[in-house]
Amino acid sequence: MKILVLNGPNINMLGIREPDIYGRETFNTLIQMIYKHADEKKIDVSCYQSNHEGDLVDAIQKAYFDRVEGIVINPGAYTHTSVALLDAVKAVSIPTVEVHISDVDSREAFRQISYIGMAAVHRIAGHGLKGYTEAMDYLLENYGEKK
Repeated sequence: MKILVLNGPNINMLGIREPDIYGRETFNTLIQMIYKHADEKKIDVSCYQSNHEGDLVDAIQKAYFDRVEGIVINPGAYTHTSVALLDAVKAVSIPTVEVHISDVDSREAFRQISYIGMAAVHRIAGHGLKGYTEAMDYLLENYGEKK
């Protein structure tokens, strides 16, 4: 299975940004964990991070032409603001799992809104970095070659 893992704004600051909420593990640790898990599960994975909404839209559209079979996305703050990301995911019709490191449902009221969630096939929040590997497993189990 071919999966694209997308990270939005400030995810590259893991380990620095609010460690009491996001933990002390770095972005590099996250990426290494994703590639290791992909290797173990025989998943063809690529990772991309951007602080720019349009770059993330471009990556989603490119995934369609690259025949990506699943997307794992942590849109960061764009979760709560970006109709553009929602429209991009709807346009490509690639099964997409929304991931959040923290439990966004127990945080500020504005974090209760998820535009990307309107198109996502599944959501994982509050599981820390392992939420990414859980999302990959979900896509593999529900949309992999055997399905």
